[in-house]
Amino acid sequence: MSQTATPLTAEVPQGLSAEFRATLALAWPLAAANLLQMLVHAIDVIFVARLGDAALAASSLGVSIFGLLVWTGTGLVGAVAPLIAAEIGRRKHAVREVRRSVRMALWLSVIVGVAAMGVCMMGGWVMRVTGQPPETSARAMDFLTILMWGMIPMIAASVLRIFVSALGRPRIATAITFGALFVNALGNWTLVFGNLGMPALGLEGSALSSVLTSTAMLLAYVAIIQFDRRFRRYRLFGNWWRPEWTRLKEMVVIGTPIGLTILAEAGLFTGAAFLMGRIGETELAGHTIALQVAALAFQIPFGVAQAATIRVGLAYGARDPRGIGLAGQASLILGIGFMALTALVIWLFPSLVLSIYVDVDAARNAAMVGFAMQFLIVAAAFQLFDGAQAVAAGALRGLQDTRTPMIIAVCGYWIAGYGTAIYLGFWTPLQGVGVWIGLAVGLVVVAGLLMLRWRMRTRLGLLPSTAVG
Repeated sequence: MSQTATPLTAEVPQGLSAEFRATLALAWPLAAANLLQMLVHAIDVIFVARLGDAALAASSLGVSIFGLLVWTGTGLVGAVAPLIAAEIGRRKHAVREVRRSVRMALWLSVIVGVAAMGVCMMGGWVMRVTGQPPETSARAMDFLTILMWGMIPMIAASVLRIFVSALGRPRIATAITFGALFVNALGNWTLVFGNLGMPALGLEGSALSSVLTSTAMLLAYVAIIQFDRRFRRYRLFGNWWRPEWTRLKEMVVIGTPIGLTILAEAGLFTGAAFLMGRIGETELAGHTIALQVAALAFQIPFGVAQAATIRVGLAYGARDPRGIGLAGQASLILGIGFMALTALVIWLFPSLVLSIYVDVDAARNAAMVGFAMQFLIVAAAFQLFDGAQAVAAGALRGLQDTRTPMIIAVCGYWIAGYGTAIYLGFWTPLQGVGVWIGLAVGLVVVAGLLMLRWRMRTRLGLLPSTAVG
C-alpha cells in the first residue's frame, strides 16, 4: 500500500495554528478509523435488531462484557503509544527501541487476551449476580462464548495500529478498518440469515462474523508491515520470542492505570446496561441504540485523544514544554469543538440519528425508540464533557501521567456517576433517564478534574525533568 506519509516530527511548530494543522493531520485518519470501527459494530446491531428485541437485549449483555474487556486490554497495551512517541522524540531513528516496545506490547496483548477470555467464560455468573432474566442471560452466554475468540486478534491489531500511526501513516488504519466494514457486512449477511448457502445461525452467526472480521484486520496489519519498505526495517516479527523484561515491566507500569481508567469508564456504561436490564427489556434495547449513537459521536474526540498522546509524547521525549503546551491546546480545541457540533445535531435531529440503527417508523419499535429518544436528550447534554475528558486523558498519557488520572476516573465514574445512576434509576420515577443522568454526572466530574490537572502540569511536576516553564 502506498500513501503519502503524515508529517510526524518532534520539532516545535511555529505557533498554535501550525500545531493545530499537525494534530489534525494525525487525528483525522485515526478518527475516521474509529468511526469505521463503530460502523463495523453497528452492522452487528443492525442485523441483530432484525431478529427482535430479545436477541438485541441478549447481544447487548454479551457485547457489554466483551467490549469492557477489549477496551481494558487495548488500554493496557496502549502504553506503547507514549513510549514510541517519546523514543522518536528523543531520537528520530529509534528503530531498536520502537521494535522492543511493539514486540512487548504484542506479548502483552496475548497475555491480556487469554485472561480476558477466561473472564468471558464467567459471563453467565456475572449476569445471574446482576439479576438479568434467565432466558436473556442464556442467549447472551451462547453469543459471548463465540465472540470471545476475537479478543486476542482485536487487542493485537490495536498495537499494530498504534505502530503505523506513530510512524506517521495513520491512513493505513483507516483503510484496513474500511475493508473490515465490508467483511463484517458480508459475514453477518451470510451467517445470520443463511445466505450464499451458509447455515442461518442467527445471533451466533453475528458473533462468528465479528471473530472473522477482527482476525482479518490483524492479518491485514501484519501483511502491510511485512511488505512496506518503511515498516519492514523495524523487523517487528523477527525473534518475536525474545523477551525484553525491562520494557515489558515499563509497559505494564504505564499501561495498567490506562487499562483501569478505561475499565472505570467503560464499566460505567456496561454497568448502566445491567441496570437497564433490571428495569426492563425494552428499556435495555432503547439504551443499546442510544448508546451506539453516543459512542459513534465519541469516536472523533477519541481519535483526537490518540493524536494528542503521540503529539504530546513527541514533545515530551524532546523535553520541550512549549511543544507540550501547544499539542495539548490544539487537541482540546479540536476535540471539544467537534463535540459541540455533535451535541447540536443530536439535539435537533434525534429521529434522523436513530434511523441509522433502527426503523423509527415501525410500530413494533415504538416503545424502544421512545426510550432511546429520552436517553439521547441526556447524551446531547454531556457531549462536551465526554470530549474534554477523552482529550485531556490522552494529553496526560503523552506525559506518561496515568496513575492519578486512573484514580480520578474510578472515583468520578463509580462514586459520583454510578452512585447517581443507581439512586435516580431505582429510587426516583426517572428510571432509565435517571441512569443516563448518572452517566452525565460521572463524565462532568472526570472532565473537570482531568482538565484541571492538565492546566496544573507545571506546578505538579509532570513536565520532563530538564524542562523549565
